[in-house]
Amino acid sequence: MISRLAQVPNTQISVVCRSNYKAVHEKGFQVSSPKYGTKTFVPYRTFASPREAADSKLCWDYVVISTKALAEDDSGILSGLVEDGRTSIVLVQNGLGVELHYAKRFPTTPILSAVTIASAAQISPGIIKHNRWTRISIGPYLPESNGDTSDGLGKRAHESNQKFVQLLKDGGVADAEEYSHAKLQMVRWHKIAINASMNPSAVLSGGSTNNEMSMDPEMYIHLKGVMDEVLATAEKVLETPLPKEFASSEAILKSTQKNTSGSKPSMLLDWEQGKKMELEVILGNPIRIARAKGYEMPRLQTLYALLRRAEEKREHSKSKSSKL
Repeated sequence: MISRLAQVPNTQISVVCRSNYKAVHEKGFQVSSPKYGTKTFVPYRTFASPREAADSKLCWDYVVISTKALAEDDSGILSGLVEDGRTSIVLVQNGLGVELHYAKRFPTTPILSAVTIASAAQISPGIIKHNRWTRISIGPYLPESNGDTSDGLGKRAHESNQKFVQLLKDGGVADAEEYSHAKLQMVRWHKIAINASMNPSAVLSGGSTNNEMSMDPEMYIHLKGVMDEVLATAEKVLETPLPKEFASSEAILKSTQKNTSGSKPSMLLDWEQGKKMELEVILGNPIRIARAKGYEMPRLQTLYALLRRAEEKREHSKSKSSKL
């Protein structure tokens, strides 16, 4: 997505890299895509940390966050990067409740909440392989005003959202869609139905891909059950029916059966690499949000309890090993 924004005239894109900093700083990103072809994206500036970006004294119209959303409050990474009255924060992250810490730390800054579906992977530092899809849905995050965009922060967020969507379209992302606050939160729940069923199941089934799970009769029933539970709960929590244009659980699984690229869900990749998984925003937060409204999600709660315990045991084991 960011490489597409760089194609827009008079747009300068800088990036903050971590483990791939050396490769990107020297050669940029090498991106191969069946839709966009093979290109080299060289950022305007490449920084090794958010602090380095802040110290550069550059001014930012948009700061895009695409890190994994873990349990910790990461909003402090934007200290010194957000200019009041100019900068908007764009959160391109999985899960529910990812906006809360940023909204609390930057109460007068427009926050755009984004959900993306892009089958892509960094196969080595700075080398990006795009397999399928480039879809992004974006809406202003305005819970305090119930989505009101008539004045003040709501108006600024709405205008900033429109501009960002247009930048994406100008960069060739045809499936960039503008949403209201309420509808974007439904989009988040809809993606939770996918992530919360596929991701933990891939780990607990011993490393299965989404395609493999969708093709197995018993796993199909399990995945559909989790998806239906999430979608039914979303309608109760948000007090609105699922929009008719949103894919049903059957449609999601049929599409998954057609995707034979062999890609693994992100939670499985994290598990295999010994990293922390996005358990709270994908599993824990939906359960807590529903429970606060008086609803239980037994299928999701089972997956959450098992994976949280497995991660805790692994972290404990790693801690013991490091002390030997």
